[in-house]
Amino acid sequence: MEQLIRTVIIDDEESAIDNLCFELRRYANITVKGTARTGVMGVKLIEKVKPDLLFLDVELPDMSGMDVVAKLRDHISWNMRVIFYTAYNKYVIEALRSAAFDFLQKPIDSNELQTIMSRLCEQGRSGDVGNINALFAERPFMVVTPTGDLRFLHSSEIGFFRYLSNRKIWEAALADGTFLPLRRNTTAEQLCAYDSSFVQIHQSFIINMHYLMMVQDNRCIMYPPFNTVDELMVSKKYKKQMVERFYQL
Repeated sequence: MEQLIRTVIIDDEESAIDNLCFELRRYANITVKGTARTGVMGVKLIEKVKPDLLFLDVELPDMSGMDVVAKLRDHISWNMRVIFYTAYNKYVIEALRSAAFDFLQKPIDSNELQTIMSRLCEQGRSGDVGNINALFAERPFMVVTPTGDLRFLHSSEIGFFRYLSNRKIWEAALADGTFLPLRRNTTAEQLCAYDSSFVQIHQSFIINMHYLMMVQDNRCIMYPPFNTVDELMVSKKYKKQMVERFYQL
């Protein structure tokens, strides 16, 4: 008898959940153990159910789908496959797939779903389904810009994040010298969850510890190409945490 695949769906659209549940009824080995409409509720549901398979909407009311995965990375001790799905057009979907995650386009196409489910079964038989920590270690993470565009980044591309109080957004300082604005409801907690090397040093700054050369007079001196930045000051509130993380890396 084929083992049941415990499944959770996180999506803020009830019609999309109903449609996906309907499609999944075709698969005798799939059992939907719960659904959630927000990222916060989704995290709680996943920790409770411990699913083998997660269908996760890219954009949720309170956070992005990747933010949900980031929150879970230190709490998942079982193998769980993540399939993102989104209303972005098929050309964007193909680009996203090249970043190594499985993606489906809304509304769900039966043939597309069949392709992914077949791949999932093959990987399950070969034991080639990794956990979330492995997923983060090997693959880039996804950020969303204020205009709703998706961008995949490796942690090595980011020197630091800074908060722009006049615009009320965080932006990422990239190794190519540009700044990438992030969507308005991105939080410092979410950014730090993406990678253990991201550490908050000030209310307005999060640095990539791999680029930190030294701290001089509470100012972070960074390795190139961020060595000309002089605004990265360590506040008293975050100094202890930063020092502890430095010695852990």
